[in-house]
Amino acid sequence: MVGARKRTVATGQTWPHGSRQLLSTLAWLRLCAIGGQALTVAFVAVWLGIAIPVGPLFAGIGVLAAFSLVAFWRLRRQTRVSATESMIHITIDTVVLGYLLYLTGGATNPFISLLVMPITLAATALPLRSVSLVAALAVSTYLLLMRFYVPLPETGAVDTLSGFNLHLTGMAISFAITAGMLGYFIARLARALRAQQAEAELERERALRDEGILAIATQAASTAHELNTPLSTMRTLLGELGREHAQDSALSEDFDLLIGQADRCRDILRELVKVGSNQLAGVAEWISVADLADSTRDAFSLLRPEIEIEYVIDPALGERRIAVVPALHHAIINLLNNAADASLANADTRVEMRVGGAGGTLELVVRDHGKGMAVALQPTAGLRFETTKRDGLGLGLALANATAERFGGTLSAEAVESGGTRQRLRLPLATLDNPPHEQ
Repeated sequence: MVGARKRTVATGQTWPHGSRQLLSTLAWLRLCAIGGQALTVAFVAVWLGIAIPVGPLFAGIGVLAAFSLVAFWRLRRQTRVSATESMIHITIDTVVLGYLLYLTGGATNPFISLLVMPITLAATALPLRSVSLVAALAVSTYLLLMRFYVPLPETGAVDTLSGFNLHLTGMAISFAITAGMLGYFIARLARALRAQQAEAELERERALRDEGILAIATQAASTAHELNTPLSTMRTLLGELGREHAQDSALSEDFDLLIGQADRCRDILRELVKVGSNQLAGVAEWISVADLADSTRDAFSLLRPEIEIEYVIDPALGERRIAVVPALHHAIINLLNNAADASLANADTRVEMRVGGAGGTLELVVRDHGKGMAVALQPTAGLRFETTKRDGLGLGLALANATAERFGGTLSAEAVESGGTRQRLRLPLATLDNPPHEQ
């Protein structure tokens, strides 16, 4: 996508998840933990026949199950989740886990390493201070379990009959769980970091492009001001020379042509100043989508009379009135100009423009019949001042893409199988009802 909508980077949201997503992850992991703990207690007490305090253990698991219901109820509410609330959830999970470990051997329980999990989860979404508190809680729980715990019964007989060491097996299972969860969350962190770096690079390219556009606009305004005086002088002198040589028909025609060109240059400068003034003043014109498309097509036909433009508009959208600023009008003309140049470079004079929309979005598609844009250039088209034309400046797509982003829309480029390139400009109608300069 050429002009993806800019995303807001907020603390705690750039990583795999923020506080609300952390609560959701905790809720589902808690369900898995409840099931795993219940099965483990049943297996040890019934299958292995080891005397463990089944009642207190299932009481602790029941408390965790009740809290799990509360957590899912909380997630259904759309209110903001704070880091403090996430800390409370992690604290309850850690305390209950510590209680279960207390009843099953304390620090000698091979599943003691699961106390690392709350720290891992907190590190993915919470601030450093909160992570430090979670780590302190986990370490304190571990140290307390080294001193206070209910010893497990001797399992030597069971080990001898079964031919394996239960403690080592428990350590292996605990290691597998810890390694799997650590690998999963670290992979998510790495993926989020790569996405953040890619977004930062995209924002840097956008900033460079916008700086270039601003520099060009400043230079254009200065140039328009400087050209106005000599152009007026030339126009006056051409008029006088035309009157002096009115008897020479051939020369008179040349003077008339030069006067017409000078007037055209003057009109262009005035239009440039008018557009800039309207943009600064935030002037938007309320017109229908059909009128926007018609005026753009007519203006383009005057500029490029040699181009055959195929024009189609969705009747259901044609009467929809929107607020149009001059920049949007010029962005569409830039797309048509680019399409015309591409078609002519391929000895074709056809350009297609289709206006439609769905789902609250206005979509304008411009298709040329040229050789097509290189696949490598499609993702960055409009982000940099790039051009494939020998005499091009790379401004057209950059300006169109900047306008699309300003309206919260997108501009994409895609190759057409039968030849040529299709530029797709999408703009949300809600933004066109309330243009950016009025917000």
